[in-house]
Amino acid sequence: MAEPGGDPLIQAMALVAPGTGLRAGLERILQAKGGALVVIGDGPDVLSICTGGFLLDAEFSPQRLSELAKMDGAVILAADASRIARANVHLVPRSSIPTSETGTRHRTAERVARSVDVPVVTVSEEMSTVAVYRHDRKHTLEPTARVLDRAAQALSTVQRFKTRFDVALATLSTLEVEDAVSVRDVVAVLQPGEMVLRFSEEIRGHLVELGSDGRLIRLQVDELAAGLEEALRLVVLDYVAEGAGRVGKRGGGGGRRADREHRANATLATLHGLSSDDLLDMGKVVAALGLGSGPTALEEAVEARGLRLLGRLPRVSEATIERIVEQFATLPRIMQASLGDLEQVGGVGGAKARAVKNGLARLVEASILERYD
Repeated sequence: MAEPGGDPLIQAMALVAPGTGLRAGLERILQAKGGALVVIGDGPDVLSICTGGFLLDAEFSPQRLSELAKMDGAVILAADASRIARANVHLVPRSSIPTSETGTRHRTAERVARSVDVPVVTVSEEMSTVAVYRHDRKHTLEPTARVLDRAAQALSTVQRFKTRFDVALATLSTLEVEDAVSVRDVVAVLQPGEMVLRFSEEIRGHLVELGSDGRLIRLQVDELAAGLEEALRLVVLDYVAEGAGRVGKRGGGGGRRADREHRANATLATLHGLSSDDLLDMGKVVAALGLGSGPTALEEAVEARGLRLLGRLPRVSEATIERIVEQFATLPRIMQASLGDLEQVGGVGGAKARAVKNGLARLVEASILERYD
């Protein structure tokens, strides 16, 4: 099952996802055209609003839940839904607690969820639906087939944007070794990458509701999103996080790594905060990230610091890459550096210098071959 994260409602939905015993019990109630009110939690706060009923403290099973639901009262489960604590309970939350529901069962469920920190689940006898209440929020479970269809549509969108991202990233690598990168080329990577992350997040929300029925989609999403956040972070570190994303040919020292990481995280947060419409507008992305302004901003030349491309070299550590970038500031300068220049960098001996020099030469060669392939 997908990780429910820190959202209380998502955590509650995970408890009733397909593949769980509780969902099986709810399905049995629906099939019998019955109704139910189930509280998941038997702490003192819950017991303080319970009257009547009887104590069970029995192991949970779908069959027991469906049989106990035939009585009028609520069923109280342990917090992990592993045991049935009480049944046929009358719940008496404060009548002053606001509710937008109309039916008695659902009004009680909403008031309990608003007053006690526990999930509450209802099965509607008339509507044949299951609703989950958590604090002041409600989610009505949809048929699995419908959720699967929406998740599949979102997955198709993720695949399209991932293809765009892969092409744009490969193009960026080629342009970097040729020192021909523009702001447009950087944004062309950030846009689809962020869209992949957004739709992947949406799909993971569906996966919580799908439970075990969404395992195949989960595998595909994980594969598509693998390494994407790190790739975006490195692009931002290369082009945006240095001095608030100044454009044009840059020089000078690289600044402290912690400061760059902080700016990179702030930049990624800004990107994530853009609306979908703004994200699809290159000009608005450029303005939001501080990459320039005006009608020619997208065509402005920029130089990579070299963190991402150097990270592709085998047997070159992150610490070595950091020291080289601090010394030379930009990728073009690193590529122009002689073997002796590289050996002068602290902690970079002859063997590492040759590894960097030879690795960059192979990347240049591969870039030329790709261009004329």
